[in-house]
Amino acid sequence: MILSVSRRTDIPALYSQWFMNRIQDGYVLVRNPMNIYQVSKVIINPEVIDCIVFWTKNPIPMLPYLDLLKEYRYYFQFTLTSYDRSIEKGVPPKNQLIESFQKISKMIGSSRLIWRYDPIIITDKFSIEYHIKYFEVLCSKLSQYTEKCIISFMDIYTKTKRNMKEVAIQTLSDVEKIHLLRQLHQIASKYDIVVETCSESLDLSAAGIKPSTCIDHQLISKVFNIDMDVKKDTNQREQCRCAASIDIGEYNTCSNQCVYCYANFSSEVVKRNMKKHIPTSPYLIGNGEEKDIITDRKMYSLINNQL
Repeated sequence: MILSVSRRTDIPALYSQWFMNRIQDGYVLVRNPMNIYQVSKVIINPEVIDCIVFWTKNPIPMLPYLDLLKEYRYYFQFTLTSYDRSIEKGVPPKNQLIESFQKISKMIGSSRLIWRYDPIIITDKFSIEYHIKYFEVLCSKLSQYTEKCIISFMDIYTKTKRNMKEVAIQTLSDVEKIHLLRQLHQIASKYDIVVETCSESLDLSAAGIKPSTCIDHQLISKVFNIDMDVKKDTNQREQCRCAASIDIGEYNTCSNQCVYCYANFSSEVVKRNMKKHIPTSPYLIGNGEEKDIITDRKMYSLINNQL
């Protein structure tokens, strides 16, 4: 199985100690987002976890623990944008994140560190010209430390619309999107970085860009020299090409305070939940409750060992 850590919150940045305790104890209890009293017990060990995919805007707290993951296959999806704190209020300074990007790449290799420049938001301040300029700045600093950059335009959900009410977002036409992405593709090509898109319905082949797979079993197979028998994740959006995985995160638990976030209802709910976090608990937030119904998740390796 592939473990997603996590689409729902930034576990490497905020809960790295908790995650390593889960590695040590060999399991994690995950609440169903649609029914919080439905709980899955997910076994974590190298026999059944084929790969761990980390999603983060700040891997710095995770760096001291990487040696403890040597029995596991894993790679990072590292979101590093050009926005300031008006958009990403709780994210560390960019120079610090660039240094950590370079450091982690030296530790695990450039093929296991995927750079995410997403979501792309257009405002008066963060114009098309702004993105073109600072995308190249980042390319120049990351080119030796990654092989691929995943980009996407922001999707407007109810939560993001509410959180971004003070941000004057400009809507781009398809022609403008293709123009911008063609520029980003040409810039990245100068630095030997492949640009792909995440869950975009727009055909961007005219810009020289193909759709990406964020939880990518082909990447896992190539990097770790294994053959995996894995299906598409049917729980994601139609345009999503990701392989099936088990996500162990929980919504409303991320304090990065990105105004475009779809995973938080409000900052007040996040603060309330984070106060309940116990690093030694098998749950990300709090402990068990009387109404909890715990079910063992069926866990098995997806590696094809047939000759």
